[in-house]
Amino acid sequence: MGVLSHIWTFKSIWVTVLAFIVPLVLVIDYSPDFESESKCAYVIVVMAILWLSEAIPIPVTALIPIFLFPLLGVAKAKEISSAYVTDTTMLFFGGLIIAVALEETGLHTRISLCVMMLVGAQPIFLMAGLMVTTWFLSMWISNTAATSMMIPIITAVIKTVSEVRATTLYSADNEGYEMESVSDVPNGTAKDKVDGNPQVDSMPTNSESRERRTWRDEFEESPELQRYGKALALSVAYGANIGGVATVTGSPPNLVLKEYADLLYENYGYKGAESEISFAKWMGFAFPLSLITAVIGWLWLVLCFIRCGCCKKMDPAQKKAVNATIRHQFKKLGFLTLAEFQVLIVFIILVILWLFRKPPNIDGWGSISAFKPGYVSDSTPCILLSVVLFLLPREVPKIFCLLKEGLPSYKPILTWQAVSAKLPWGVIILLGGGFAIAKASKDSGLSAWVGNELTAFDHLDDWVLNLIVCLIVAGATEVTSNTATATLLMPILAELGLATHIHPLYLMMSATVACSFAFMLPVATPPNAIVFSTGYLTIPDMALAGLPMNIIAVLCLTFAINTWGKAMYDLGEIPAIFINSTGTTSF
Repeated sequence: MGVLSHIWTFKSIWVTVLAFIVPLVLVIDYSPDFESESKCAYVIVVMAILWLSEAIPIPVTALIPIFLFPLLGVAKAKEISSAYVTDTTMLFFGGLIIAVALEETGLHTRISLCVMMLVGAQPIFLMAGLMVTTWFLSMWISNTAATSMMIPIITAVIKTVSEVRATTLYSADNEGYEMESVSDVPNGTAKDKVDGNPQVDSMPTNSESRERRTWRDEFEESPELQRYGKALALSVAYGANIGGVATVTGSPPNLVLKEYADLLYENYGYKGAESEISFAKWMGFAFPLSLITAVIGWLWLVLCFIRCGCCKKMDPAQKKAVNATIRHQFKKLGFLTLAEFQVLIVFIILVILWLFRKPPNIDGWGSISAFKPGYVSDSTPCILLSVVLFLLPREVPKIFCLLKEGLPSYKPILTWQAVSAKLPWGVIILLGGGFAIAKASKDSGLSAWVGNELTAFDHLDDWVLNLIVCLIVAGATEVTSNTATATLLMPILAELGLATHIHPLYLMMSATVACSFAFMLPVATPPNAIVFSTGYLTIPDMALAGLPMNIIAVLCLTFAINTWGKAMYDLGEIPAIFINSTGTTSF
């Protein structure tokens, strides 16, 4: 056992070495006619092994194309390096800066607490409030940040309900029992009243029949409270995973799809500047899908954990305490600050500009004569407003007549130090690595070769093939990075669609959404890992609730892509540009 532990300690070294050695036959023994294709496949296999095993950090694996493709003669270093920063990368980058502004000003916390106050303390509505808040925020900020900010709210609610129950059970033996407060009151003394009686500081005596119960004791001994905690935790995780689907910038796999689709259309001679995956059009397809999936997910969690209690009225003391806790947290924020107001305005303007740049069936502002055709994209307003946030003041500047005392001062909403500390640089590099693979696959001819080999699936009905792809992807992303999964699959699915005479976006869009439908395991997504770390959940809890949820989500996706998805993107027929070029131009 000691030897194995020592070997496992060096996993990153020997797995990496094996990853380079195992597929070495692809660069040693290959047909002279397929030299570039074989060497490109070698790099992809090496990266796939390292991504699946995580022997080295995932973003570090994404840097391999920069040196391995040039060394093998697949692509020039200059060309591969340029693939790491594209228009899609800048769209993601700008969206992240806007998200940092939301976090820096605390606007996201204010939004979440407002929703909590509106829905009230009834368990099923509190679950809905948590899920809706996380779902909405995950469209615009990282699902990790959206989930993290909800965890203190969940903990406060569980603690409050447990304390009220412990107080109720203990008051018969000890009227001096003091409920612990979650409201940051000094010395743990609660200011709120329970059942109309003020709490007094009193300790139980030795003559009492049982020791004082804490909120943790009550929680651990109450199956009902434990189910409540599981339901609240999973509602946040599900909301974060589902919410990112709704917008192009909400999840990295969506951006991978956009970049691959743009490249695919460009390679096949599409005259437009980009593919049909625009912000507005994607939201028109994905937002209803995300909403439907979230509602069904909420109902599923209610059925799993709240059960018959969903029709039961909440204890008045518990309801009052939970509402008081949420109100207290909201009051601590104070009035809306100047920084929050400005970020809110900038955010609303950005969403409007995104939605109306290239809306379906009508001309948007990107088509006006002041701009050259194809010059403006979704990244344009995103980066513009991101720059503005570095200029707008966090508080009223102390200058001229506004300076009452001291020295003049001015502090912007965002500083580069704050932004650089919070940006997920690893995800940006990971996206770039995927784009580099796409470029090398196209230039080497590997994509065209894969397309010819996939004609064996031509006999399957379109919807059956699509369903099989979705189920495989949803299962694979439970144990692999969803971004890495999307990166590896996009070129394959594009060629699969062309080889089987299906619109390539039909399979690519479905697989992209399925990458975000991972509900079973803590390692599947950051939100899953965060809620698992609270201690309210076990792996069996997540797996038993998550497996049916995976199936439900895939069925919702299958319904969406075959109804309004087909209508919006005209997925029923393969575009003429692909028919005329199929078999002659590679992706």
